[in-house]
Amino acid sequence: MTLSSEYNPPQDPLDILYHDAEIVVVNKPHGLLSVPGRGEHLADCLISRVQAVFPEALLVHRLDRDTSGVMIFGMTAHAQRHLSMQFEKRTTKKAYVARVHGRLEPRSGTVELPLIVDWPNRPRQMVCHETGKPAVTDWRVTKYEEAATRVRLTPKTGRSHQLRVHMLALGHVILGDPIYAEGPARNHERLMLHSEELRVKHPDSGESMKFRAKAPF
Repeated sequence: MTLSSEYNPPQDPLDILYHDAEIVVVNKPHGLLSVPGRGEHLADCLISRVQAVFPEALLVHRLDRDTSGVMIFGMTAHAQRHLSMQFEKRTTKKAYVARVHGRLEPRSGTVELPLIVDWPNRPRQMVCHETGKPAVTDWRVTKYEEAATRVRLTPKTGRSHQLRVHMLALGHVILGDPIYAEGPARNHERLMLHSEELRVKHPDSGESMKFRAKAPF
């Protein structure tokens, strides 16, 4: 499976949450790639838009095309290394908001299921206890809706599609997911997953900083 050639990213102006000499933090819209895909039609992406304003900006981490929310970039090689190490060592703290299909119970819990790419169907990921890499997600219900549940997701690891596959494994797929959802759960205007909060240590001062962007759904 490849990205659709009908890639039509939103043209909203860049939403800059914070910037200084070392970092720039933005609110990524859903439907926009974090980095360029293969081919000219997939060239428009968040990093190219950020670099149009901050030419020195460097990639630190990614969000899926269909996920919105907080992303941080380094403004120097030192900042990029420092931030990348925080992600690698899992000292960053990330919190997502999602709307999932059905009524998720109990109100909180932890999913601990190892993940690996489903090669014949990539970019799909799947649970595999033999060869999967460890993946852990905490969840907490914040609101029950008529046929859905709003939930706060806190990943302890950073595997590809981790939150999407872990919710699917619980039997509560994220609404609007173009890869994992089927039937009515898929019929939404977007993937209902948003990176609402990111905590990091500033690469220069070491100060703990929290960046937040409210979920648009």
